[in-house]
Amino acid sequence: MATLQAFSPLDGRLLGEYPVATADDISRTLQRARTAASIWSHTPVKQRCQILASFGELVLAELDAIVDCLRLTGGKVACEALLGEIYPLLDLLAYYRKHAPDILAERGVATSPFAFPGATAKVCYRPVGVAAVISPWNYPFQLSVAPLLTALFAGNAAILKPSELSLPVGQLIVDLFRRLDLPLDLVQWLPGDGSVGAQLIDAGPDLVFFTGSLAGGRAVMRQAAQHPIPVLLELGGKDAMLVFADADLPRAAAAAVYGAFSNSGQVCVSVERLYLQRQCHDQVLQRLLEATEQLRVGAGADAELGAMVSGRQIELIKAQYDDALAQGAAASGPLVCDGNFVRPVVLWNVHHGMRLMREESFGPLLPVMAFDSEADAVALANDSEFGLNASVWSRDIAKAERVAQQLQVGNWAVNDVIKNIGHAGLPFGGVKRSGFGRYHGAEGLLAFSYPVSGLTSRSHLPKEPNWFPYSAQHYRALQGYLDFVHGGGSLRQRIKRNWPALQAFREYSAFDLAQRWHNLKLLLSWHRNYR
Repeated sequence: MATLQAFSPLDGRLLGEYPVATADDISRTLQRARTAASIWSHTPVKQRCQILASFGELVLAELDAIVDCLRLTGGKVACEALLGEIYPLLDLLAYYRKHAPDILAERGVATSPFAFPGATAKVCYRPVGVAAVISPWNYPFQLSVAPLLTALFAGNAAILKPSELSLPVGQLIVDLFRRLDLPLDLVQWLPGDGSVGAQLIDAGPDLVFFTGSLAGGRAVMRQAAQHPIPVLLELGGKDAMLVFADADLPRAAAAAVYGAFSNSGQVCVSVERLYLQRQCHDQVLQRLLEATEQLRVGAGADAELGAMVSGRQIELIKAQYDDALAQGAAASGPLVCDGNFVRPVVLWNVHHGMRLMREESFGPLLPVMAFDSEADAVALANDSEFGLNASVWSRDIAKAERVAQQLQVGNWAVNDVIKNIGHAGLPFGGVKRSGFGRYHGAEGLLAFSYPVSGLTSRSHLPKEPNWFPYSAQHYRALQGYLDFVHGGGSLRQRIKRNWPALQAFREYSAFDLAQRWHNLKLLLSWHRNYR
């Protein structure tokens, strides 16, 4: 049986060996998930919320063990594990526990008394069935558990396929869910590389939620299209930070250093392009250089940057760094690597012809470029194939929001970085090549559901207005009704010119005058409110 070994990027120690899931494993896992889903989907939403709330209690009880696992597996510092992996999950859990019953509640929809006499309409939401969650290595706890919880709140079973670089975290997650009062096999996992993810998609889950690179997203989409299976893709970013001269410059500089180098830059919403208005460029750049020099890199308790997870990613940022210098960029220093620990670097005199400004870096590089006007800043920020997140910095909030609303992104923040994606009530996702679909907020919960529309007629009429027989007279009456509802002029004018047509439909109401008048009032009321 093939196995995968997990090694810590901190010191290279072996963390465990995991059997690679086979085709038979995948098939059996999916069958068990369907059985569990059939039970869980019939559990009332409020009861689901009560059961899933216990997950937060488990996380708090096991906090140090979880942080240690994240530190050893992903190389991140302890504070980053708390702030980036655990805190947002607890917020999301609390948000859905409070709001899921309302979000998923059946809702009535108004109907026209002419088109649907005696009818009521409603929409209800059903779970998709089995959701496959394919998660990345940079935030293996948060970016696995958030979609898993969302799937469960919506009433689904879930199968996790974590990155082969974060298998210890995958095991930890499944072990935590097994301690909840959930149907057997409601949450399962499949260890393996990309080929296991492809086989999982081919096995036929009902939804695929993928977080990863653009190349990985394309592969998932191609695979899912063969069946077809709906996909939600959370892909890469090349996030811009725009700092105007009237901003709080010390705060903006501190935010840029955090936004670029948090988790050694291995964040999908890292600040990967910093644009400074020319009047403040040199002042802010000096602050950046001083702050970057003070950052502590290592595995100690007081370190601010930990290890990078992947040697392949280190090679990629080396290539970007070398390309930038070859094209005339200046750097705060050499790219120093000590094993998987990489010193952060600020670069300036950059331009959009450099790989550093076009490709996702996912490492501790911060390129800085000047702009002159609002229009210039917007054009530079939008000159990217990615569109995930952005931030705008100015004391003039109206100006900052005006600029932010022109950016081609799925999310933005004014005078803050990264943190906005952790807001549990705000849907998060990208545009352009940063993917599609959303999680968090009501939109995220509904993404793991499908709407079912229902119409119930209580009419006792012998026939409906659209039923046979048709005639030239019926056509003219329908014409008049369409003009009454959608034509121009005042309501009085439309009633006057279409009164014969409205009279033609009197058979669809009770025959006595009072009832006909009541139906007409209903029609006029509907027209005023929903036209």
